[in-house]
Amino acid sequence: MKGLDKNGIAKRIAAELQDGYYVNLGIGIPTLIANFIPSGINVTLQSENGLLGMGPFPTEEQVDADLINAGKQTVTTLDGSAIFDSAMSFAMIRSGRVDLTVLGAMQVSEQGDIANWKIPGKMVKGMGGAMDLVAGADNIIVAMTHTNRKGDSKLLKSCTLPLTGTNCIKKVVTNLGVFEIKEGAFVLLEKAPGISIDEIAQSTEGKLHADQNVPEIIF
Repeated sequence: MKGLDKNGIAKRIAAELQDGYYVNLGIGIPTLIANFIPSGINVTLQSENGLLGMGPFPTEEQVDADLINAGKQTVTTLDGSAIFDSAMSFAMIRSGRVDLTVLGAMQVSEQGDIANWKIPGKMVKGMGGAMDLVAGADNIIVAMTHTNRKGDSKLLKSCTLPLTGTNCIKKVVTNLGVFEIKEGAFVLLEKAPGISIDEIAQSTEGKLHADQNVPEIIF
């Protein structure tokens, strides 16, 4: 993957975390953020399958097959963590008690729409908690690759896949850069090391605003 790898995307998003935040991490790249929480801040990770106080991924010695996140990956818990049913978990989400949600996506539009749950013709079990998460949080960041496996842009004028939510995404972090969605455009805030603005423009179907002096991502 050109630009940042998946861990780099997760590490950059981890820099957005603030002390005292309650954070929900979606499936895929977002789960890696648990490994990069900055030292000196207290962040509580919430999983919609019923866990508050999730820790980093376990070592082989720490693996407990009964302790999983919403993506069925084994996780660890921190001191003071709580385990509860999904009804309680979704009550937290729907009542706006999650400060930040980080989701993966297949498409994001320049208006802040997101499609991240279904490709027509492919079997899926359902939307899961995605619709609740985009409706219940004011601050949502998408973590994804900039293009799909065919090289087609995933930052679009309009989403072509079934939507999860409309006008709800505020920031996108891809392998090519960090983008704020503002006034119907992707505004480039930072670019990945070694990536040019021309390369980003060529890989972005939606409207792109980019200052020629935009800084590189620094870890």
